[in-house]
Amino acid sequence: MSLEISKFGIVAPGTSLTPSLDGEWIRNIPFNEMAQIVTVADRLGYDHVSCAEHIGVPSGEADRRGTRYYDPLATFGYFAAITTKIRFTTAVLVLGYHHPLEIAKRYGTLDAVSGGRLNLGLGVGTLKEEFDLLGLGGAEFTERGARADDALCALRASLGQSKPEYHGPYYDFSGLTIDPCAVQHHIPLWIGGRTGRSLRRAVELGDGWMPFGLSIEEMAKMIAFARTTPAWAKLTKPLDFVLPPPERIDPVARPGQAADTIRAMFAAGATKLTLSFSATSTGHYLEQLEGLAALTL
Repeated sequence: MSLEISKFGIVAPGTSLTPSLDGEWIRNIPFNEMAQIVTVADRLGYDHVSCAEHIGVPSGEADRRGTRYYDPLATFGYFAAITTKIRFTTAVLVLGYHHPLEIAKRYGTLDAVSGGRLNLGLGVGTLKEEFDLLGLGGAEFTERGARADDALCALRASLGQSKPEYHGPYYDFSGLTIDPCAVQHHIPLWIGGRTGRSLRRAVELGDGWMPFGLSIEEMAKMIAFARTTPAWAKLTKPLDFVLPPPERIDPVARPGQAADTIRAMFAAGATKLTLSFSATSTGHYLEQLEGLAALTL
């Protein structure tokens, strides 16, 4: 069976670094080579490219989380100008770091200039030290889940609306104009996280779930349970499960293993995958993109 490349996205290589995994090539990749990779993914028909967000990583977390995080808005603005179809996925914006109107304005503008190619990946955040650095400690951290739920409702009322209005427990606004605003009538809101609460939030308030740091078995179990809940029964449209394989794949040198992993991910409930490749150079990464597109499942 031929692989449907439109069900696959990629992590923008080099826009963030994992100290324990990323080698010299990815640490030193020039931005023009990142852009080349994204244009090839666009040409081949990949669905999306993702970019993470951290405003500033506290020194005590640097060894675990890494310190490089390209700003997704600026990065995607550049990529939007050199591509035609690939979508742009924040993975993730931390809701507590931004007012919903700020997201609606800034990312709505990105949606407009890209011709409606935005997916908003959103999360509540877990790094208390970063909240503290931004002056968002105390109640804003301890209440971040409730605030995030309200922010999601406020975003849904604001994205694509030139005159947004919302009245909630944490966010309340009306009497303003956002111009330009998003051109999509319904921007996908994919909820990031690795807990049952993040999945419940996706079912209740989002359009998809985008987990991280879980095994295939853990994701399958959580998705299967979500499908038994009352909230699932109330869904009026399909929910996307945008899953990451737990390891980097190599469809060129290990096509059988890559195919097995991909089959297991879709059997677990994935509707889309966000991939990282086991590459050693930009040329090798481009071979991986081509290799996956040619893979037979």
